[in-house]
Amino acid sequence: MQSHIIPIGNSKGIRLPATLLRQCNIIDEVELLAGKDEIIIRPVQKAPRAGWGEAFALMHERGEDSLLIDDGLDLEDWEWK
Repeated sequence: MQSHIIPIGNSKGIRLPATLLRQCNIIDEVELLAGKDEIIIRPVQKAPRAGWGEAFALMHERGEDSLLIDDGLDLEDWEWK
């Protein structure tokens, strides 16, 4: 596929078709790598559980980290049908 370089303010840019971005799983952030006579554009790979540690620490500070919901549902035997 060929494309044209276009001016964007003082910089240059390339328009990429939405279908190409979807095909490459590119949503919002990309990593740019410069090689010999080439530029590689690839999606930023985010850690699957990034931010979980901070979220759990905040839940603990707020007292929201109990394992059971105090609604009494676990006090009776359940009858499964």
